[in-house]
Amino acid sequence: MERAAVSRGQVPRLGAWVEPGAGVRWRVWAPQHRRVEVVLYGRDGQPGASLPMTDEGGGFFFATLAGAGPGVRYKLRVDGEGPFPDPWSRSQPDGVHGPSEVVVPDFAWTDAGWKGPDPEAQVIYEVHVGTATPEGTFEALIPRLRSFKELGVTTLELMPLASFPGVRNWGYDGVDLFAPLAAYGGPQGLRRLVDAAHAEGLAVLIDAVYNHFGPDGNYLRCYSPHYFTGRHHTPWGEAVNYDGEGAAVVRQLVLSNVEMWIRDYHADGLRLDAAHAIVDDGSTHLVAELVELARASAPGRRVVIIAEDERNDTRLVHPRERGGYGLDGVWADDFHHQMRRAFAGDSEGYYRDYTGNMEDLARTLRQGWFYEGQVSQVTGHARGTPAGEVEPWRLVHCIQNHDQVGNRAHGERLGEDVSPAAFRAMSALLLLSPYTPLLFMGQEWNASTPFLYFTDHNAELGKLVTEGRRKEFAGFARFSGDTVPDPQAVETFTRSKLDWREAERPEHAGVLTLYRELLRLRATDACLKHNRRGHFDVRPTGEHGLVLERRGPRGALYVILNVRGTLAHRLPEHSPEHFKVVLWTEEPRFGGTSREAPLRSGEVRLEGPAAVVVRLTD
Repeated sequence: MERAAVSRGQVPRLGAWVEPGAGVRWRVWAPQHRRVEVVLYGRDGQPGASLPMTDEGGGFFFATLAGAGPGVRYKLRVDGEGPFPDPWSRSQPDGVHGPSEVVVPDFAWTDAGWKGPDPEAQVIYEVHVGTATPEGTFEALIPRLRSFKELGVTTLELMPLASFPGVRNWGYDGVDLFAPLAAYGGPQGLRRLVDAAHAEGLAVLIDAVYNHFGPDGNYLRCYSPHYFTGRHHTPWGEAVNYDGEGAAVVRQLVLSNVEMWIRDYHADGLRLDAAHAIVDDGSTHLVAELVELARASAPGRRVVIIAEDERNDTRLVHPRERGGYGLDGVWADDFHHQMRRAFAGDSEGYYRDYTGNMEDLARTLRQGWFYEGQVSQVTGHARGTPAGEVEPWRLVHCIQNHDQVGNRAHGERLGEDVSPAAFRAMSALLLLSPYTPLLFMGQEWNASTPFLYFTDHNAELGKLVTEGRRKEFAGFARFSGDTVPDPQAVETFTRSKLDWREAERPEHAGVLTLYRELLRLRATDACLKHNRRGHFDVRPTGEHGLVLERRGPRGALYVILNVRGTLAHRLPEHSPEHFKVVLWTEEPRFGGTSREAPLRSGEVRLEGPAAVVVRLTD
């Protein structure tokens, strides 16, 4: 029998796996318990024989089922209670409350030549698998991959895939980290999608949630109270124990999950959800450790780890030798907030910390984020560190994402709150800046379908979620509680599905043409390839205008943005023939109405929301 040895933080293999010549093996961590059994299940979902597990000491229990292989379904009985699903399960074909399934990572991969994404040249496209297509599956996304590539996207970012309760959810309520959702197509469906993406030259990042675990279907406490801690707190539930008693096993839960996504699913990296809420007071922060493991899990292939983190903390992207975590990138939401304030006028909630004026927007673009230590009037605390040493490509900017759309009461996209002209102008600034752009699915044609907050919890929890959602918006002037859609209603989910036919309609087709052209420029123009400090500048012009200057080896590219009113901007002193209009967002081919280029004798003139791209050549 294989014996477990736990010393100096080493943790033996947990979960269920197939060992050639031996059969299926299980190991469970259930400290403070005396008896654990594997309960085998038939395909009819009914329990059958039980297999006692041997106590190995240290809270570990072990068992072998000789001659068995993939497909065995089981639950675990703990001191006569349960049985419960395995929290380290790799497959939950009947959902988070059903039997776990033994699987092996066998797949005929065709991506041996794939080397991973270039972190300095990424264009990220955020996707919710369940609403991206009518079918809502991994397989249904595969025919769309070519269009993503042709658009100019380099990387798909899949919202969380860990099994969650019910059949519809954003994914941030996942309770089984290791089991890709059966409703999306399960383990093999995900592998087929990743393999097909690599064949198209697209990388795949997986959104991973390690700051909390969802409440419905969460059986961790049935095995050990040490999975959680009262020493720390999160807004979404119990804090995970990464630095207290028993933390070595809890850390291994996450580290094994990271290794699985990269090694067994060939994922090109992770987006860490709310990394500021991954609280760890130990000597080596969990995030730093998982970054190193992720890269080690893919020899010869680049792996990218990006975090969502509200702190504006450069330590996240500094290397370990400088006291950092070594991340490749971090979301920098200040740009989004300044843009929303400038173009849509948002002023409630955290938008109170932003003016949207051109001085502050220019400062945000020069720095990468706005807050570098100033006191937030919302929280009353200082926020941020100076980002001057951070390469721009390490900061991810957006003008909308799943949070900024779905956390609005009616899930309205940016296009609902700004004019088509403003949407085009905002898009130009986003896609031609030196920072890594992130698009939310459908943004490339200014999709009108909402992306609402939806869940499929049990009736008791679902009622609390519905009530909490409506209470959340009670203090906002635009909403009353009874107008906020019920997250539990099936209609709330179905309304959030993308309508791909919309991209062919005239009012949307022009936006799609604009996005393709802007991303083509981003990928090919010499001025836009120099995305490091010293090769760009941003300055306000007039009350409602801004100029982004991108400098290359033989000239410069100017993006002149107007928010409202009339802008008259004089270009630098050069002969007029040295300036050429590359594009302007109000061209008819993009859905605009301006047939004449807005450049005359070295002066740019814009009416209303618009952006123009002008090249200066030697």
